Amino acid sequence: MQPLIVCCGNADRGDDAAGPLVARRLRSLGIEAQERGGEGLDLLESWSGAESVIIVDAVISGAGVGAISVWDARTAPVARDVFRASTHAFGVAEAVELGRALGRLPPSLRIYGIEAGQFELGSPPSREVLAAVEELARRIAQEVT
Repeated sequence: MQPLIVCCGNADRGDDAAGPLVARRLRSLGIEAQERGGEGLDLLESWSGAESVIIVDAVISGAGVGAISVWDARTAPVARDVFRASTHAFGVAEAVELGRALGRLPPSLRIYGIEAGQFELGSPPSREVLAAVEELARRIAQEVT
């Protein structure tokens, strides 16, 4: 059974487009993937009842722009400061931790982050992020097929 794939971000904010671009690339490969803005309560609702979930979002962890990170959200808390690229006060990290507290995390929950560098409204994603989008979409496609 294919995991629920939820890709977060804003396609009009530079590197924050990483998530939506991964979703679009996966769909072009015939893999179902949702695009979401990254609002925490919406995320909690989106994974309700799912056995396996993959979340993709832009992150700021201090790695080089375009670096891909992965977290197993079932085994450790998700650091809020990594997801500070979000315009939501209650975003991915908060949704995961609230889900953990309420016993509403799916049995499998992996988060992929693409390191972002710029978020100007109306700007295109950087070359490094575009390359990471292709790499991550390929990795996820191999994983789920």
